[in-house]
Amino acid sequence: MRRLALIATAAALCAGLTGFAALEHTSPAPLPSWASAPAADAAHTPTSIGNVIGRLQVRLRRQPADAAAWAQLGSAYVEQARLAVDPTLYPKAETALRRSLELRPDTNTVAQTGMAGLANARHQFIQARTWADQAVTGNPYAWAAYGALADALTQLGDDQGAEAAVQRMLDLHPSTASFTRAAYILELQGRTEEAAQALRRGLEDASNPADEAFCQHYLGELAFNTGATTPALQRYRKALALDPSFTAALAGAARAEAALGQSDRAVTDYRTAISRVPQPQYVLELGELLESLGRPTEARAQYLVLEAEQKLFAINGVVDDLNLGQYQADHGNPRLAVTLLTAEWGRRRSVLVADALSWALHRAGQDAQALPLAREANRLGWRDATVRYHRGVIEQSLGDDQPARTDLAGALAANPVFSPLHAPDARARLARLEGQQ
Repeated sequence: MRRLALIATAAALCAGLTGFAALEHTSPAPLPSWASAPAADAAHTPTSIGNVIGRLQVRLRRQPADAAAWAQLGSAYVEQARLAVDPTLYPKAETALRRSLELRPDTNTVAQTGMAGLANARHQFIQARTWADQAVTGNPYAWAAYGALADALTQLGDDQGAEAAVQRMLDLHPSTASFTRAAYILELQGRTEEAAQALRRGLEDASNPADEAFCQHYLGELAFNTGATTPALQRYRKALALDPSFTAALAGAARAEAALGQSDRAVTDYRTAISRVPQPQYVLELGELLESLGRPTEARAQYLVLEAEQKLFAINGVVDDLNLGQYQADHGNPRLAVTLLTAEWGRRRSVLVADALSWALHRAGQDAQALPLAREANRLGWRDATVRYHRGVIEQSLGDDQPARTDLAGALAANPVFSPLHAPDARARLARLEGQQ
């Protein structure tokens, strides 16, 4: 198998990174920390990207035939939509990018990369792969296009292709964007220390406080996912000290605070994060925290907000059957979840979808069909606690008590506080199984 090197120069990081075992801010309820792959330029803030858009709009009023400026404007809209969680910007982005392509149909790498980023943001991963392939065919040195290609291939389940794209990106442009993508792939392989090593290299290479905050945040995510809750909280707070506007770090701090029993502070921080950026992930996490605290009415209010957000995303071209299916499996209609996630599995064979569909099938009472998918979710060796919990519950439901004990214990060993709802259930199930020995 191939090797994923973290630096491709003579000064390379000499970590013997071997290839894949067999393969996406934070876990299927909640989502895994890498569910949103890092942007090509992590240093953008809402203010800075707004300034970029303003300057480009002025330029285009003066020079409406400037294909490069249209491409930059479209890509900036995609980034602004990501930062603000505002899908209504996606049609604007597409209009600008297509205008650039009309003006310069050949060798328009920036616009093609922008279209790939837009398609990834809309979860249209096959289209994203097509656009990114066009970009790198026209310019094999377009490092950002390899990032968009890696994002698409990861979601489509093309594990070796994603690894190759990240390696090419590292070769061309070792930076925050490439190191964080390498960390993403390494975490999915279960190589968490090497993932942390990649993030630390990204931190060393960061050229500004926003990039530093980005790396600190994802080091926090990695620490939280491996059960190091206090160090995770410290990382999130370092990220906020570097960039107080970094809402993802505030939500991460809330997650860690909840796990450490600081419930009131966690609720406050979640509400602040959501008021800044209504990320569906944060809304779901707050709802589940409130539910775990015995506050069902407040939890339901969050779930209604999430449902409304999903409708807004759909109106603006975002195909989000994964997140909606995960939500329906635990908090809505499991049969609807199976329908949604079966459709998603037909579109992309990622480990995230395998796990989500297996859990939906379990919740719908179809454990025999769920188990092969639960095993598929770990084809790379991913050490995610939620994935192991799901598999353990499915095995227990099928009467496979020994594998269930192993997986439930493994989930709690990986992260004893992986979910305010499911971690206590994992402990209770494991205690019952051990009592039967």
